[in-house]
Amino acid sequence: MLVLDTRSEQAFVEFDRVQKSYDGETLVVKDLNLAIGKGEFLTMLGPSGSGKTTCLMMLAGFETATHGEIRLDGKEINNIPPHKRGIGMVFQNYALFPHMTVAENLAFPLEVRNIGKSERETKIKRALDMVQMGDFGGRRPAQLSGGQQQRIALARALVFEPELVLMDEPLGALDKQLRETLQFEITRLAHDLGITVVYVTHDQTEALTMSDRVAVFDDGRIQQLAAPDELYERPENSFVAQFIGENNTLEGTVTKLSGDRCIVKLDQTGEHIDALPVNVKKEGDRTLVSIRPERVEFDPQLGPDAHTLDAEVLEFIYMGDVFRTRLRVAGRDDFIVKTRNRADQKRLSPGDRIKIGWLPQDCRALDT
Repeated sequence: MLVLDTRSEQAFVEFDRVQKSYDGETLVVKDLNLAIGKGEFLTMLGPSGSGKTTCLMMLAGFETATHGEIRLDGKEINNIPPHKRGIGMVFQNYALFPHMTVAENLAFPLEVRNIGKSERETKIKRALDMVQMGDFGGRRPAQLSGGQQQRIALARALVFEPELVLMDEPLGALDKQLRETLQFEITRLAHDLGITVVYVTHDQTEALTMSDRVAVFDDGRIQQLAAPDELYERPENSFVAQFIGENNTLEGTVTKLSGDRCIVKLDQTGEHIDALPVNVKKEGDRTLVSIRPERVEFDPQLGPDAHTLDAEVLEFIYMGDVFRTRLRVAGRDDFIVKTRNRADQKRLSPGDRIKIGWLPQDCRALDT
């Protein structure tokens, strides 16, 4: 895997100062600079209207950039029509031809590329075997389940052996168990084949599970571009912290700032807590401190650097592999703690008053 920053001469896919407006006034994509390495699995993640799908459609050729260049393997493709870009596409709605058999659906992109019959048959068989659908070539889409149709759509995108495959919410219509199964299969196929994948989703778990890197979009801009673990563990602003995974937040004011440590005075109680300053600049700045639920401990024994607060249990939820406890902390009634279901793990009850704590490096002082 080739990991790149926003721009690189080695980029296989590159957005260079790309903007997009539909009405000539409002930009839905704002000055996008993004480089994707050959063989990389990059996910564009964000809420509806954030610009991620527009970026994918511009790369596919179905939308035209208002400004800037899009390059594929070093060549500008802004004015190249979609069918000449050599890009595989997988959509949420499958887009299979209902009057054709599975094999005929896979043959179509090969026929338009003037590939001979015997080579077509070889490629079709290999593509169907890749998605474990080798025995379904004679069926029509209506005779397949949703999961089977999505496998065929994936096989059709791969059958002509493209170097780049674009996927737009491909698993959104599937049930949870099947979606999780196909997440791992798509990731395995992409890495085994060495293809570059640009994947669009609003599902955070999907993005973290499948990707080499994730670009988090909001308001037409990339808010953070990072590997999944860095994105989750070290969010760079409050939007990313709250959008990726579950997150506890407490509002306050920075009263002291020194190197990699700051002191925050909480609004509701006036208590002071230690935090890692991420994008606060000076004393007096307003901040939103962020703590992941799994980094909080009950009756903590974390050493002298740990910070502790009083808490009241409001709700205890048994979730099988984890316990989810909702607390009242520093005037907030939505503070969540997650603990593993262990034999020695205490089960709390509403009304219990406890101490909670965390390490300062797990508490990040972000923008408000």
